[in-house]
Amino acid sequence: MPQGTIKKVIADKGFGFITGERGELFFHHSELEGTAIEVLQVGQKVTYEEGRGPKGPRAEKVRPE
Repeated sequence: MPQGTIKKVIADKGFGFITGERGELFFHHSELEGTAIEVLQVGQKVTYEEGRGPKGPRAEKVRPE
C-alpha cells in the first residue's frame, strides 16, 4: 500500500488532502478506516489505496499508521 502524510484536514466539511507518493490526493471521511476525521493531525503518516474520483485521483481505504 502507498504511504503518505496528512497535508490538510477540513473536518467540518468531511474531507482532506494527503501528500502521497504521486502527489496530492483528496480523501473523504467515508474512506477512513480505524479513525475519525476529527482526530487526524497534519503531518500524520497514513497508508491508502489510490482510486479515481470525479475530479481526479483520490485516496481510498485511508488508515493511520
